[in-house]
Amino acid sequence: MRPKWVILDFFERILINRKFDLSLEMPTYNRFLTDATKGMKFLFSVISIFLSLLLSPIICKSQKIDSIYFNLYTDSLKKGSYNYINVEGQTETRKIIPLDSTNLIFEASSGRFYGNSLWLSRETKLEKVVIKVSLRQNPSFVLTRAIYIKKKEED
Repeated sequence: MRPKWVILDFFERILINRKFDLSLEMPTYNRFLTDATKGMKFLFSVISIFLSLLLSPIICKSQKIDSIYFNLYTDSLKKGSYNYINVEGQTETRKIIPLDSTNLIFEASSGRFYGNSLWLSRETKLEKVVIKVSLRQNPSFVLTRAIYIKKKEED
């Protein structure tokens, strides 16, 4: 609604009533701005929702992993603690992303996995543990690595 129309509407009400009623609210420019702002906010909301629905398949395209590899923080595993096994993936665009148990399937010759962490009991007598990691998206991507267990106990 334009401001001059609001003013015309005000004068039409005066002419119809044939009296000047001071209780009628004189439209102000600030009131017009707030009404216009509400309309613009609504229009902007509708447009943004439409664009997000239209562009979401393009923007949220899942990253296809091209290769996976180990990036271990240590050269040996400790008994009686959780050992984090870091696996990273490289996408088609050569971007490196960390992978966790939602993307990978972990298996070990000894111990038990909790997410990316391998728990080894203190009673383990093995010299090394063989870890096998496969990608959930593409099970043909498999990594196998033997990691040695520390022989000396830390104080």
